[in-house]
Amino acid sequence: MARKTHFAGAVTFVTALGFTFASAELSGANAQQGVEAEITDSTQAPALTDETVPVFVSEPVIQPLPEAEEVTEAPQASSLRELVQITDISADLSREMECLAGTVYFESRGEPLTGQLAVAQVVINRAESSRFPSSYCGVVYQRSQFSFVKGGKMPRIARSSTAWKRAKAIARIAHEGHWDSEAQDSLYFHATYVRPSWSYRKAKRAAISTHIFYR
Repeated sequence: MARKTHFAGAVTFVTALGFTFASAELSGANAQQGVEAEITDSTQAPALTDETVPVFVSEPVIQPLPEAEEVTEAPQASSLRELVQITDISADLSREMECLAGTVYFESRGEPLTGQLAVAQVVINRAESSRFPSSYCGVVYQRSQFSFVKGGKMPRIARSSTAWKRAKAIARIAHEGHWDSEAQDSLYFHATYVRPSWSYRKAKRAAISTHIFYR
């Protein structure tokens, strides 16, 4: 799921006709494309007919490719806050986007927008890495990875809250790559009030509010 850039194009097919020349002195037939046979006696040269006159295509034949998926363009915004405000969140979320937005909501709803975007970026980076499950939900529900997941389930979300609406916008912005995250290529993060042993072996990418992000 990875975010993709689609291109539409066309394939041009030009067909050229070849000629086959037969010789009575040979037991078989020789065929070469684009090579004229030598005629030793011009008086015996066969007259060209409609069947032997080469036909050339004056214009290339164009066969369009199937129409590509529409690419959503990023809304114009001067800040992440403005982008969150103008991002359309009216559509129902797919299960994958629900997992992404839910992680933003439970892990970072009290964080600044840059911190929420960084959390979403970690989920996306993991889904694109061969070291983790290949879907957002697979990443989120992987055992012992996110503390808010209890018994393989996500807690209840206050769906009418401003925090949830903001989390949905952040999830879409991250998923569609509409704003660069300070987390960059991070695959891990933890709160600043703890220091897990694995953090000493990772490369620090960013510290945003109460979270530190690592590759």
